[in-house]
Amino acid sequence: MCLAYVIVFFHRIATGVVADNLMSEFGVTAAALGSLGAVYFYVYTFMQIPSGVLADTLGARKTVTAGALVAGIGSIVFGRATGIEMGYVGRFLVGLGVSVVFVAILKVQSQWFKESEFATISGLTAFIGNGGALLAGTPLALAVASFSWRTVFAGMGVISIMIAVLCYMVVRNKPEDRGLPGMAEMEGKKFEAPPDKPRILSSIRMVVTNRHTWPGFIAFAGLSGAILSFSGMWGVPYIMTVYGLDKAAASSHVMAATAGVMIGSLASGLISDKTGKRKGPLLAFCLANLVVWSVLVLWNNGKPPVEFLYPLLFMLGFTATGYVITWAHAKEVNPPHIAGITLGTFNIAGFLGPSILQPLMGFVLDMNWAGQMMGGTRVYSQAAYTKALSLCAAAVFIAAAAAVFVKETNGRNVYNAEGRLDKTGVLSNDVN
Repeated sequence: MCLAYVIVFFHRIATGVVADNLMSEFGVTAAALGSLGAVYFYVYTFMQIPSGVLADTLGARKTVTAGALVAGIGSIVFGRATGIEMGYVGRFLVGLGVSVVFVAILKVQSQWFKESEFATISGLTAFIGNGGALLAGTPLALAVASFSWRTVFAGMGVISIMIAVLCYMVVRNKPEDRGLPGMAEMEGKKFEAPPDKPRILSSIRMVVTNRHTWPGFIAFAGLSGAILSFSGMWGVPYIMTVYGLDKAAASSHVMAATAGVMIGSLASGLISDKTGKRKGPLLAFCLANLVVWSVLVLWNNGKPPVEFLYPLLFMLGFTATGYVITWAHAKEVNPPHIAGITLGTFNIAGFLGPSILQPLMGFVLDMNWAGQMMGGTRVYSQAAYTKALSLCAAAVFIAAAAAVFVKETNGRNVYNAEGRLDKTGVLSNDVN
């Protein structure tokens, strides 16, 4: 399943590396390119609640298998696109396919690992998944130079289909499917989830009407929106234009941010689990990320000295990973038996952010375009990029403000700890 998640991250980031190729071949502006990249996030966002429903009903194994298959077909379509319209179709199918993977992984984690390990395991999952983002950096740039962007995307489609087959053969939804004792039994918990499958609409309503869901949701949207808009779309063009570097060099700098996300994903989850706290670590990561964004935007009017760019971008990615903590928090402030629907609903945040920011940043770039062209592609000034990146800093400021209102769970599900569910799964008291 983690291999499937590598594919998720590859497609999340890859359009930023081939941005100039797409603008040139499709003959589009920054705003149109931003919309093409955002199609992935629009579909991903829309599919998160259905993904949770599928994880809770159909099961993670079948869900991920189908998703990887559809994503593979979409990647092949994108690689063969002759115009932006077909590009939209390909990105739509890719987004549709990969949208179900992460929630299914979290659902499996909730069945195979202890509650006290959830944030750490989630961080490890993010670490592995970000390997796909690394592949979508310098390796992708070199592959595109050696072959073509079309060949690379078609090849990734074939790999996705192979992973779909592997998932169906290997993955099992819960320990009981392997003849092993369940996690609740191993931990000696008295709580038992309702035997019937959860009622979908009532479960969704339970999540969205829980006021403790929303601060983490907003924090997740702000943090992920900023870092994904940079690393997944505008980071490479920004560095190429402002610093005059070629695509491979610019991609290697963006890879520093990806490396930061990988290491930070492990660190943030581990810190949160070891301290048994959610709110404090989340707020600390939000504030640190805001500081880094402010430095990037304000230092030398959006052009920090190039020798500081690698460490600065590494810290940009590292401090963004406070969002890992929000996954565990969302699970802990909602009933355990609807973990899939909870995480699916909550995971909308991670893609609502970039689906708004990416095209908005493209719009700001177009509004500040001075008319310069190179190779049939618009070239934007340093000042234009500074204004666009300021939107990321604003998003993280909102995330930090939201983190102040996060409920501290002390690393435990409040329903298990307080016995808020009766045996039918209905709330016996208001936990809101």
